[in-house]
Amino acid sequence: METFVENRTIVADFIDQIWNKNRFDTLDAYLHPDFIDHSLPVSFPANQEGLKRWIKTTSQAFDHKTVIEELVTEGTTCILKLRMHVRQIGVWRDIEPAGAEASVVGYRCFKLLDGKISQHWALLDGNSLENQLRSSAHGCKIQG
Repeated sequence: METFVENRTIVADFIDQIWNKNRFDTLDAYLHPDFIDHSLPVSFPANQEGLKRWIKTTSQAFDHKTVIEELVTEGTTCILKLRMHVRQIGVWRDIEPAGAEASVVGYRCFKLLDGKISQHWALLDGNSLENQLRSSAHGCKIQG
C-alpha cells in the first residue's frame, strides 16, 4: 500500500533525476509499464518513449532546471507547482538562440499506481516563455 510520503518522494525524485539530470537509464524505476503522458504534443507517442523524446527535444533548445515550488499529495495523486529556469541554447518556436535566460511557472499532475507514475498531465506557460525570449532577443545589449 502506497503512502502519500512515498508518492511525494517518487515524484520529486522523478523531476530531479529525469527532468534535471536526464538520467533516462532510471526511467523504469519511476514509470509504470502502462504509463500514459497526456501532455505531450500529438507528434509524440503518449508513453515512456514519447516522454524521453520530449525531454531530449527540450534539452536541445534549453539548458533547463525544474524547481518544485509546491507539492500536494492526496492518495495516489500528486500535483506540483514548478518553476522552470532556462537558458536558450537552440532554436525554439523560430527564435534563434542568444543565450537568453528566462523562467516560467507550470503545473504537473501525476497519478501513481504500484509505486510508479502511471499518468501525467502538464500545463506550462509557453507563451510567457516565448515573450521573455523574444524580448531578450530584441533588447539592447550593453557591454561594459
